[in-house]
Amino acid sequence: MKISKLSTVAILAITVILLGCTSVKEKEAGGYSESKIMIDGVDHQIPAVVTLPGGKGPFPAVVMLHGYGSNKDEAGNGYMLLAPEFAKNGIASIRIDFMGYGDSTEDHAGFDLNIGVTEALKAADYIAGLSEVDGKRIGIMGWSKGGTLALLTSGRDSRFKSVLTWAGAPDLSGVYSSEGYAQAKENGNYVADLGWRPPFNMSLKAFEVFASTDILAEFAHCGAPVLAINGTDDTVVSPATAARIKDASANSASKSLLIDGADHTFNIFTEDKTAFNTLCQATIKWFKDTL
Repeated sequence: MKISKLSTVAILAITVILLGCTSVKEKEAGGYSESKIMIDGVDHQIPAVVTLPGGKGPFPAVVMLHGYGSNKDEAGNGYMLLAPEFAKNGIASIRIDFMGYGDSTEDHAGFDLNIGVTEALKAADYIAGLSEVDGKRIGIMGWSKGGTLALLTSGRDSRFKSVLTWAGAPDLSGVYSSEGYAQAKENGNYVADLGWRPPFNMSLKAFEVFASTDILAEFAHCGAPVLAINGTDDTVVSPATAARIKDASANSASKSLLIDGADHTFNIFTEDKTAFNTLCQATIKWFKDTL
């Protein structure tokens, strides 16, 4: 059936109000559907993508948290690649842009670890409320600083039944450096310039929240099992961190995994995707086994 230009514009202009967010179906193929949404945060909108398996469910779901300087699709589109694989294995997912990242229109100066936890919980609230999702089977994962926030969030909220980290970083001193802290104290703000994305602001409060937060001590309150995955060639987050995260867990079923020859991005920017494929397979199996 031929659709007129006016009809097409009208269809695209429709806004669906659902659970406090707007939603636009992006694509539906391969037995899964994917929608771009905006979630109502405490005082701002949180951009997100929801990926659902085909069928009625209810399905378990995973909240996916991105790392420092990145966005909801992650380095090399790692999360964009993983989400459909989750769906094909009967797992729903939601991935978000933290304040000041990706499609977020907010200033990153408003972001700190506590805000990150709040945004993660808003994402969990949203996906748990979908009719296709079993709200009692929610997991959480994060890459690098996203792993930090997955640990914090699961330590502060008992709803999560399973946790997973990709190069999770309990120590963020490289991000919240003493030099940056000094500049934020002097200017009220530190401008982070990573070189591969536009510079962004970090507030004095962000440094202060980090300084007062013991990531692993908070994670120790989490009763869910964790799988901590690192690459043996990671020069950003020490491979030994995986064992530290496992040892901090209160659940005896927690595990750590080292992927031989993998760097901090699990070699996703190279032609050889062996390490990244191993990472995704281990991730899917973990959530299938624990959710």
